[in-house]
Amino acid sequence: MKPICLINPVSSFLLDERVFMSLGILKVAAVMESRGYPVEFLDLSGISNYEEAMNSYLSTSGCTIFGLTATTPQLPSAAKILGAIRDHNPRAKVIIGGPHATMINAAYKREQSLGIDGRAAKSFRQLTELFVVVVSGDGEDAIFKAIEPLSPKVVDADDPASSLWLTNERFTELPFPARHLVDVDSYQYSIDGERALSLIAQLGCPFNCGFCGGRESAAFRRIRIRSSENVIQEIVHLYKEYGVKGFMMYDDELNVNPNMVELMNLISSAQEDLGADFRLRGFMKSQLLTDEQAEAMYRAVFRWILVGFESGSPRILKNINKRATREENTRCMEIAGRHGLKVKALMSVGHPGESEETIRATHDWLLEAAPDKFDISIITTYPGSLYFDHTVPHETEEST
Repeated sequence: MKPICLINPVSSFLLDERVFMSLGILKVAAVMESRGYPVEFLDLSGISNYEEAMNSYLSTSGCTIFGLTATTPQLPSAAKILGAIRDHNPRAKVIIGGPHATMINAAYKREQSLGIDGRAAKSFRQLTELFVVVVSGDGEDAIFKAIEPLSPKVVDADDPASSLWLTNERFTELPFPARHLVDVDSYQYSIDGERALSLIAQLGCPFNCGFCGGRESAAFRRIRIRSSENVIQEIVHLYKEYGVKGFMMYDDELNVNPNMVELMNLISSAQEDLGADFRLRGFMKSQLLTDEQAEAMYRAVFRWILVGFESGSPRILKNINKRATREENTRCMEIAGRHGLKVKALMSVGHPGESEETIRATHDWLLEAAPDKFDISIITTYPGSLYFDHTVPHETEEST
């Protein structure tokens, strides 16, 4: 059986690409290996001469099936990789999956339901013209449909009614990401001085913030939760296999999980059993944070949490549909402080209705709430976000 080549494109928009590895496509690789498929993995993150590296690989490779993942900012490099593959083998089957394909397909389905031929339809057609197969949603089981000789043009796993949809049970029973296929030591991240690796305990965020991608996609909106015991097994595996004691839990918001306190207690018990002292970080939803959660997190040796407060302006918080008030954000800071958790505040500017006044309100709130760290992002309206998908042309502009 010929190997199948899976590719993680470069992310040149990042300051450092070797911080967190791409776990989604590594999960797909792990499922394929578990079914006996040989997998070759090209991790091009951080490779400045990636086109040269790609051509070097293709000159000796016997692969005829290639699978790429891509976020929207990765799409230009994914297109160049596709071009290189086509130059070497015009008959190769090249599959695209990941966040961009999923969000574009979801936005396209919305437009179809409304009888609109808009920006999502244009982007969707571009994808289907470029790639042989487009995989939308959960790729772990969808990849096997995509590699079939007579595969459909679009494999839509972004549908809870589909047999390809990951249920909680299926999500729990999947193998851990195939980290052995990448140079793990080349990824450098630490938490309080402890080398750390990332993992994902749950999928999806149920909230509907206007700036966030995937709000039309069930795969990004529906929460899917692994069992707490399964998450602990992965943490212990990473500790024993790679010697790390730091863990970045890359879930959208840990505390949308109703079993979060149970998970924290099990992390505490695992450290006692191993005689180890872990360090953990994760993202939280401000208005959902409770004293019980914060206390359990501190026992599990969380010392930092990251919270997307976004703005100090009540007007902007309403405009972006954050579903959290300035007062709730302040309360979150107070709860974290009571339990010894440091907070990195994730803020953003450039939302609808933004002005000097609203930016000043964010400035004042940061001084008042005094998070331990903060960063501020300038909002970019990528396809897949409500800001992009729900816009209509101004009366002076042509529809695009």
